[in-house]
Amino acid sequence: MDPIIDIDGISHTYGDRVALDNVSFDVARGAVLGLLGPNGGGKTTLFRLLSTSFVPQQGRIKIAGLDVVKDVAAVRERIGVVFQSPSLDAKLTVLENLQHQGHLYGLRGAPLKQAIDEALTLVLLDDRRTDFVAELSGGLKRRVELAKALLHHPDVLVFDEPSTGLDPGARLSFWDNLMTLRQTYGTTLVLTTHFMEEAERCDQVGILDEGRLIALDSPQVLKTSVGNDVIVLQTEDTDGVVSRIRTIFDGDVHVVDKSVRIACAGAENLLAQLYPLLRDSISALTLSQPSLEDVFVQRTGHKFEVVDPHG
Repeated sequence: MDPIIDIDGISHTYGDRVALDNVSFDVARGAVLGLLGPNGGGKTTLFRLLSTSFVPQQGRIKIAGLDVVKDVAAVRERIGVVFQSPSLDAKLTVLENLQHQGHLYGLRGAPLKQAIDEALTLVLLDDRRTDFVAELSGGLKRRVELAKALLHHPDVLVFDEPSTGLDPGARLSFWDNLMTLRQTYGTTLVLTTHFMEEAERCDQVGILDEGRLIALDSPQVLKTSVGNDVIVLQTEDTDGVVSRIRTIFDGDVHVVDKSVRIACAGAENLLAQLYPLLRDSISALTLSQPSLEDVFVQRTGHKFEVVDPHG
């Protein structure tokens, strides 16, 4: 089966700054893809290209077999978009917001009513349709945003940082809505995120850094690629600690700020050998299974940082 999204050789710049550098990948129908990256990684630019807000400077994007430049109107009929910034009118009710959104897609009368009923039922907001948006919590507003994007039954839903500003409980509830949507309609979901736990829920994770796609696979495969376990040593003397580690271990060692990270099989045995050598030079140590952050550090050599979640 042909992929629902086909991205080939996409590059994009802002003046001298490279936002995307020859990015290529595809997304299977019905999949959930998370685009994970720190500030400046390129994920928001890619979101804007997928949502047809930007035109590709170099390369090609097809959605449902349609070129986002040549067939932009047809592409917009097949995608739903949930932006990071709110797009609701707080002075209108939930129902009025959805009615106006439906009108933009040419929906009127009984078809619009049916679409609204289905969307509100799916996001568990049927009893809040007459509430003013201004009265809703952040989590409920996000559900209304999702309902808006669903009215025309899109093949693909694209989200920019869907959980930003939500508390952990609201994030879980929002993800439950997304999984119900996928199971009900088989909708393909593509989202940008800087939350590791959110990326863990996706079928595939594309990790972006400085405009490059540095990894793309399932979360489990990516974590397995790091090694069986990860040792993290906190120290003020990273050079000295690395030098002593090298006397007994010749594998990958990464220095990130004031920590030294080692990913390897048999980490418990290595830790038992390292502790007598390093206990006077370290302030803390941890032993854990690999995370997506460990994947990022291994592939880039630097820490995953989010300076401004709204950036």
